[in-house]
Amino acid sequence: MSHIADRIISDVGLEVGVASLTTEKIQEVVTRTLKGETGAKLKAYRETCMRCGLCSQGCHFYMSHDQDPSYSPVSKATETMYELIDKKGKVSPERIYEMAQIAFTECNLCKRCAHYCPIGIDIAYVMITVRRICYLLDVVPQYIRDTAHSHSSTMNQMWVKDDEWIDSLQWQEDEARDEFPELRIPLDKEGADVFYSVIGPEPKFRTQLIYQAAAIMNAAGIDWTMPSHPGWDNSDMCMYVGDYENMGRIKRAHYEAAQKLRVKRIVMGECGHAFRSIYDMGNRWLGYKEMPIPVIHAIEFYWDLIQEGKLKITHKYEKPVTIQDPCNVIRGRGLMDKLRDVVHYLCEEVVEMTPNREHNYCCCAGGGVINCGPPFKNTRMTGNRVKAEQLKDTGVKDIVIPCHNCHGGIEDIIGYYDLGMHGKFIGDIIYELMEKPEV
Repeated sequence: MSHIADRIISDVGLEVGVASLTTEKIQEVVTRTLKGETGAKLKAYRETCMRCGLCSQGCHFYMSHDQDPSYSPVSKATETMYELIDKKGKVSPERIYEMAQIAFTECNLCKRCAHYCPIGIDIAYVMITVRRICYLLDVVPQYIRDTAHSHSSTMNQMWVKDDEWIDSLQWQEDEARDEFPELRIPLDKEGADVFYSVIGPEPKFRTQLIYQAAAIMNAAGIDWTMPSHPGWDNSDMCMYVGDYENMGRIKRAHYEAAQKLRVKRIVMGECGHAFRSIYDMGNRWLGYKEMPIPVIHAIEFYWDLIQEGKLKITHKYEKPVTIQDPCNVIRGRGLMDKLRDVVHYLCEEVVEMTPNREHNYCCCAGGGVINCGPPFKNTRMTGNRVKAEQLKDTGVKDIVIPCHNCHGGIEDIIGYYDLGMHGKFIGDIIYELMEKPEV
């Protein structure tokens, strides 16, 4: 059995943060957070956990490290939150460094372990509360901290200026009109049926996804719009850092951008963590009893288009594919059946991973670990060997991945383990197969 002290990784954000800590400050922050921001749920988890270890099989870190007990979810909770509770926050700064590394980089908040716990303890909630305490102590990995700061400063995580955002949309519209002469990307259209939102990297690195979304909206005859102003970036690293104040700002801006245009619903692109921040965490922090505007993930949107006969394809995708089940929309939202309905509609042959659906292994990216940057890449790669084995066992080359972070995590795994596979968004496949006008 290893110990967190034996695998400490150097990170400037963690090192600088810990350097300014005192035992008294740690105790004050822990006491204030536990008293003011947590309640019966956390106390019940601490008092009812039997240390049975059944959660261990649910964790890809534990499975990938030859069942090392120190990587089991119950061990990670015991080494962090349960210790903070038992010691009433009286721990050393060095111990906070170890706890931060566990919470930010050795738990991906995927909630798979909760399905194995006989009494349903949500370790992801425990660990994200540890992240919250670390954030309030200013002990956060530098890369994810920078991303959260970018979003809170510019209202998008990639420092895209307002005019650059509009230029990117107009550029994609111009490109697409060579192929679809009637295509438009309507900006700020009041009363539209659909408000389409994306994550920050799309206008920066994946503009083809905006192109494809516009093509699909155009072909399906959707009355849609995108905002020209802040609120368009639905991503949220502030959520994973534990900066809930800015998480609330960002989510309110997203909702208010849609409300300002009086749209009927928000359709989010193929991103899992952004969806979690909208339907599970940001809305709760803001105190919304109901969503101010209905919100659906792209999987549900494509499923609706198929049900309504608005999605027309010329043929099916002929190569066999497998399906990645993103944690935040499958375990979090229960979209496993709709995802399969969509993929089976588009593809001739689907080879399921084993296990799959709510039991599928996490990509080790969608909970913010990938955003902790290069210092922790090997943590992700060695900690998700089971995912590589699961992918390889399908025997196929193409993976349908309806989530940005899953793409990042799985593409890294494919390269690290030399799997020779390729990830595809649903939108990639729809665009490839859809009817297109002759020009």
